[in-house]
Amino acid sequence: MLGKLSYTFLNDQELHQINVDYLQHDTLTDIITFDYNQESIVFGEIYISLDRVSENAVLNKVSFDAELHRILIHGLLHLLSYKDKDAKDKILMTEKEDYYLSLLPQN
Repeated sequence: MLGKLSYTFLNDQELHQINVDYLQHDTLTDIITFDYNQESIVFGEIYISLDRVSENAVLNKVSFDAELHRILIHGLLHLLSYKDKDAKDKILMTEKEDYYLSLLPQN
């Protein structure tokens, strides 16, 4: 069940600062997810760098909207306990992203 989910859109510098302050990672990233789930209720905060989304869209040769949709789903999947730290987990995460992206109406 969904409790509370928030998305905050930032630039690279702002998300980098969160990464340093809260995770002690001195790197750029496209997304940071804070999981506050309580039993079977999803609670979380998702922070997204629109700079990274834009750059990744170009690198992946997709539209900005397509990349943004993927990263929105990616953050929610983290709150649903999906991981992406090793190769096997990354494959499953990408499969789930692709599945949920396929449910979006096509323009």
